[in-house]
Amino acid sequence: MEFLAKSNPKETIQEHTDNLLKQLNTLRTLYPNIPINWKLLEYACVLHDLGKINEKFQKKIKFGKRDPKEIPHSLLSLLFIDPDKLDLSEEEIVILFHSIAYHHERDFSDIEIEDIENEVESLKRNIDKFVYDKLPKLEVQESIEDYYFTLGDRIYKREQKTFKNYVLVKGLLNKLDYAASAHIEVEQKNDFLRTSLNNLGYKWNDLQKFAIENENKNIIVTAQTGMGKTEAGLLWIGDNKGFYTLPLKVSINAIYDRIIQKILKGENKEKVGILHSDSFFEYVKRENLFENTPLDVYYTKTKQLSLALTISTLDQLFDIVYRYRGFEVKLATLSYSKIIIDEVQMYSSQLLAYLIIGLKMITDFGGKFAILTATLPEVLLDYLNKYKIEYELSPPFTNNLLRHSVKVIEDVLNPDLILKLYNRNRILVICNTVRKAQQIYNELRQRIPECEVKLLHSKFIKMDRDSKENEIIKLGKNYNGKGIWITTPIVEASLDIDFDILVTELSDINSLFQRLGRVYRKRAFKGDYNAFIFIGDESNNPSGVGTIIDEDIFKLSRSEIKKIDGYLHEMDKMNLVKKVYSKAKLKETKYLENLEKNLNYVKSFKEYEADKNEIRKIFRDIDSITIIPKPVYNKFKDKIKNIIEKYKLLTKSIKESKDNEERKNILKEIYLNKMNLYKYTTSLGIYEIGKYKKEYIELNDRETITIVDCEYSSELGAITATKTNEDLDNII
Repeated sequence: MEFLAKSNPKETIQEHTDNLLKQLNTLRTLYPNIPINWKLLEYACVLHDLGKINEKFQKKIKFGKRDPKEIPHSLLSLLFIDPDKLDLSEEEIVILFHSIAYHHERDFSDIEIEDIENEVESLKRNIDKFVYDKLPKLEVQESIEDYYFTLGDRIYKREQKTFKNYVLVKGLLNKLDYAASAHIEVEQKNDFLRTSLNNLGYKWNDLQKFAIENENKNIIVTAQTGMGKTEAGLLWIGDNKGFYTLPLKVSINAIYDRIIQKILKGENKEKVGILHSDSFFEYVKRENLFENTPLDVYYTKTKQLSLALTISTLDQLFDIVYRYRGFEVKLATLSYSKIIIDEVQMYSSQLLAYLIIGLKMITDFGGKFAILTATLPEVLLDYLNKYKIEYELSPPFTNNLLRHSVKVIEDVLNPDLILKLYNRNRILVICNTVRKAQQIYNELRQRIPECEVKLLHSKFIKMDRDSKENEIIKLGKNYNGKGIWITTPIVEASLDIDFDILVTELSDINSLFQRLGRVYRKRAFKGDYNAFIFIGDESNNPSGVGTIIDEDIFKLSRSEIKKIDGYLHEMDKMNLVKKVYSKAKLKETKYLENLEKNLNYVKSFKEYEADKNEIRKIFRDIDSITIIPKPVYNKFKDKIKNIIEKYKLLTKSIKESKDNEERKNILKEIYLNKMNLYKYTTSLGIYEIGKYKKEYIELNDRETITIVDCEYSSELGAITATKTNEDLDNII
């Protein structure tokens, strides 16, 4: 008799289990040093789906009708475990029971142990018909010993050794199960990264040599812009499984393209991936790269953390700090991985808390990390030490290139200085808020031709923003060009530009040095000043302070910046960040209070208490919404309506389709269609859209798009009014 595990495509329990064992062999071959009892994991693989032999499950999978009295197969599989016949310790048998019972995170609250035991006779009727060479003699137990498993009970962190072993077994069982179900490799061998780097023919500098010499340690590296931090990080990963995290999606996309094109030279590109909320969109854009790997397979491998190197946002990995139901697969994967944290200075106190707790968890399980940064907040070192996280701290890596000479101005940003400085050169103006950027732009436009002054911020629809980003990048690389760009912090780390003069509001010291990196990036500067910093006066702060910018950090930064006049060496920048972000300076500030509060908040969660989707919302701190401004909708109404109608038809088709290949093609069409729709959208804060009329257009039974009746033009972007504080604005 045939016992199915999957229906689409059709696959028997034996075939599925054989695939798991094949993936287990791959994992063990690639990473033999994972501290796990491989025999225990093998038992889990062989036994985990035997509960599917039950009659109710087989009827459901063959005829598509679910019996409301069906018991989850993961629980019924426990009846096939005979502790007396296993060469395992009692602790390992407990782990086996729990790993199998929870390999699907289901709610067992309505199930009694008697309900499971009532299925014994049904299982016995089928057992003789189930033939599998890995289990020559299969028996069904009459009951489940409560010593090994009790409904509602879990293995918690307080049982330290058992918990660690359980996370590895259950997490890797999940990983193998997901890979076998998707018919992909559980892991891909990294046998190319070090060779590709060495083939570049570079002579490695002291920073990169430090990374190579300390490849078996956790490291923290401070190095100025242009020293080759990316190469250093990749050399540290070497031929190991690696994750490279960055704060911004646009930076991730850029690093990915650079690695694929300039380091790997197009080879082994299918082993490197992007992991963030728009990964599939980015893959669709680059579909021509994947001639040997179907797009859906590549995307599945990325989501399942199966690639050799993944460039990712922090939230995709460090949501493990909440230990939500199902977190084990991610932590188990990170236990044999090397993780790079780049641009750590850009993280808020909230994200820094997640980082500290996450690094503690990962290193306790065997993973390694490298923090790469241009400026290092000293408070981070204090907390890493407090949590007993070991690391090797590098000396600062700098060169003698003098790139910046700073003039501090105790006033609010205004267009007068910009006009004085503009002389057929390239000036970059960075405002803290969109509202301020729009104000400065409007004032300059009255005195400078439109072709020479441009505006860029986050409240342009994607179509307009893409066009403007291409324009600013073009000017930012043309040393003979001229023009003024009024921008917001979206240019701090995401765009590869190099202007002649920076005029900026002060926000905080870290952000300031990011902004300085947009002028004279790798050029020596000789002259009076090329950076002008408006720090506000006695009665007026720069825009955004006290709302989107921490007021305490601003004051500390202002106090230190006021002392600067003239050339600023790279070591000076590093020392200024040390001063501002020292624990002594931060004492009794909201920043430190929030850091402590977030650390305690994360630690207050009990294992398995939270749902993964709830945690994703908390982690991303979602306070904005994707909208189409009404003027944009009116202008492109026919195109938008056609896209939406097609989207509705596609989502209906994918529900009705039973063919796997057809579903894959429809899914790709859905994403392409969504990309077309997103060209007309932007993001606004939830607090910003409250006063405007809104229309909701249904895309399908789960998705809508919001039309907001706010002002919009391709010159200024969305113009919104807030009810209270005019500075309450999205920083990017």
